[in-house]
Amino acid sequence: MKQGPAGILLINLGTPDEPTRSAVYRYLKQFLLDPRVIDINPIARNLLVRGIIVPFRSGQSAKLYQQLWSEKGSPLKFHGESLAAQVQQLLGNEYVVELAMRYQSPSIESAIQKLMQAKVSKIKVFPLFPQYASASTGSAHEEVMRVMMKQPIIPEVEFVNSYPTWQPMIDLFVANARRYDLSQYDHFLFSYHGLPQRQLRKADAFNHCLQSADCCKTLTPVNQFCYSAQCHATTQAIVRQLDLNPEQYTLCFQSRLGSDPWVQPYTSEVLEKLANKGTKRLLVFCPAFTADCLETTVEVSIEYREAFLKMGGEQLDLVESLNDSPAWSEAVAERMRG
Repeated sequence: MKQGPAGILLINLGTPDEPTRSAVYRYLKQFLLDPRVIDINPIARNLLVRGIIVPFRSGQSAKLYQQLWSEKGSPLKFHGESLAAQVQQLLGNEYVVELAMRYQSPSIESAIQKLMQAKVSKIKVFPLFPQYASASTGSAHEEVMRVMMKQPIIPEVEFVNSYPTWQPMIDLFVANARRYDLSQYDHFLFSYHGLPQRQLRKADAFNHCLQSADCCKTLTPVNQFCYSAQCHATTQAIVRQLDLNPEQYTLCFQSRLGSDPWVQPYTSEVLEKLANKGTKRLLVFCPAFTADCLETTVEVSIEYREAFLKMGGEQLDLVESLNDSPAWSEAVAERMRG
C-alpha cells in the first residue's frame, strides 16, 4: 500500500503581522502569556503582562519593528517562507513542507491542518532554534502536541529536540564569519538570547545547575538539555574551527526582561568591560538565531553598535545568520530526509 507523503513542520518563534502598535500588542500578549515564557503564578502573569508589560512596551517595540521591516515584511517570516519553499523543492513531492510560527501567523495549528489535508503519513517537527529551552523549543513542541490531541487520527510524530553542535550548521556559521577579515578584530562575541536563571534551575533534575562557575562549559548527560550548556557547546564548536583561543572570545546573553537574575554574563556589561579595556573592533555571532530578526538586526547591529561606539569602540559587525541561504536549505532538507 502506498503511504502518503511525509510532513515537515519548520517552526520559528514568531513575529508581529505588521510593524504597528496594535499588531505588536497582539504578538507580545500571546508571547508573554505563555506559561513557559513567563513561568510565574498565572494570576500574577496576567496582571504583569496585560496591565504593565504589553501596554507600556508595545509602542516602543513597534518602533523597533519599523526599523527591522522591509518591503518583503519581517525577515523572520520571509526568510522562513523562502527556506520552506527551497526545502520543499529539494525534497520533492514525497514530502510536504510547512512553516509555522509559535506566536502569530502562520500558526502551528493552521500548518498542521494543511499537513493533515495533504494526507501525510507522518510529521517531523524541526524547530529553527538550535539550542533547547523550555520557553522556545519546549513551548513549540507543547503546542504541536496540543493541536495533535484534537485530531481523530494522529500520525507518527517525530520531534527534533535540539542541534547545538550539528556540523552543517556550525560549518555555515563559520563560513559566514570567514567573509570578514578576522585578523582585523580585537575580540569576538557570541551573544545568545537570555533566560531567567530560575528556568535553568527548573530544567535541572540533578542539582547541577549554577553550582559552579564552569557547570555549563562541558555538555554531559547531566546537563545535556541545559540551554546555557548547549550555547557553550555551539560556541566551542565554532571557535575550534576558527582556531580562536579563550582570550579572543566571550560568550554572553542578551535581551533580558524584568529584575530577576538572568543567565550571565550580560552582553551589555561585556561590551562595557571590553570598551574599558581598550577593545576597538568586535565581531559578534548570534548562533541562537538561524534567521536574522529583531534581536540581531536591531539589538546587536544598531543598539549595541551605537552603545559600543559611544564607549570608545570603533567597529562592531554582526555575522549574518543562516536565513534562507541555499546551503542552509540543503542542510535542513538532508536532515529531514534522514
